[in-house]
Amino acid sequence: MAALLTRFAGALLMCIGVSSLAWAAPTVTIIGFQMSSETHARVANAAADAARAQGWDVQVLNSKGDMPTHIQQLQTAILSKPAGIIVAMGKPLQAEEQFKAAQEAAIPVVTVMSGTSPFVLFDIAVNEYAAGATAALYLMDHLNYRGNILTERYEGNAGTRIRGKILDVVLSENPAVKELGANTMARASSWRNDVKAGMSALLLKNQGQVDGIWASFDGQAYIIDDLLQQEGAKKGHPVLVSIDGGPETYRRIADPQSLMMATVAIPFEKMGTTAFEAIAQTHAGKSLSDMGQQGPYLYMNAELIDANNVAQYLN
Repeated sequence: MAALLTRFAGALLMCIGVSSLAWAAPTVTIIGFQMSSETHARVANAAADAARAQGWDVQVLNSKGDMPTHIQQLQTAILSKPAGIIVAMGKPLQAEEQFKAAQEAAIPVVTVMSGTSPFVLFDIAVNEYAAGATAALYLMDHLNYRGNILTERYEGNAGTRIRGKILDVVLSENPAVKELGANTMARASSWRNDVKAGMSALLLKNQGQVDGIWASFDGQAYIIDDLLQQEGAKKGHPVLVSIDGGPETYRRIADPQSLMMATVAIPFEKMGTTAFEAIAQTHAGKSLSDMGQQGPYLYMNAELIDANNVAQYLN
């Protein structure tokens, strides 16, 4: 009898073990290139929340704006063989070898606001050309197409780089608007200090001559806004325009003390959630044809937010 019970217990434990393996939660690895940037964090956190809500295990990594760290995190993730990898604001050209390795290992990768790669399912993005044009033309409209501007740029991301190029096209067609100076943010790992130092120098050099300021993303605009408020500037003088959207941006647009007048809002949370949905559908063996992908991109809409419609976004 004792031997029979022992065999039964052993069989039961084996069944439990097999059942546990069968029901083991899949893992998704989420890598944000620079999580101190609100937009990177919003994408990563939304993707993580969506995955946890479906019972998945989640690993969130922060590359801290450092490319070698980013590469190492991708390599380590591939070795751990997750069910999928999501990369927020990555660098497909610099990480092409790692994306290719993920594809060869049958690990699906979805990128967000990173640019195209032949080795990922798709990149989730907005039409940066349209978003850049919307922001640039808003600035031109509020300057009556004449005056002096400063610009805060960032060349290290495809989206912000495109926005700057579109601004340059608009400026080339409107010679009565003059760019007095530009600061190009160079260091992703210490970008706040970079923006503050560069724009402080430009504002000091061009004191009393600046009618408008264009920033390539809202995080830069917050720093510029704070500098302008410290100098006693009033809303609209200069006109401050940016791109990204988010609660802090909307608060500033609605605040009469803030210089921020408009942003082109990008749905970062929806992007993160959609990135996980794509990974989950792929893991379940389902087609992605219903997701609205166009070539290597899945596009989402961006919307101009200013004093006319900001109230509906404040909550």
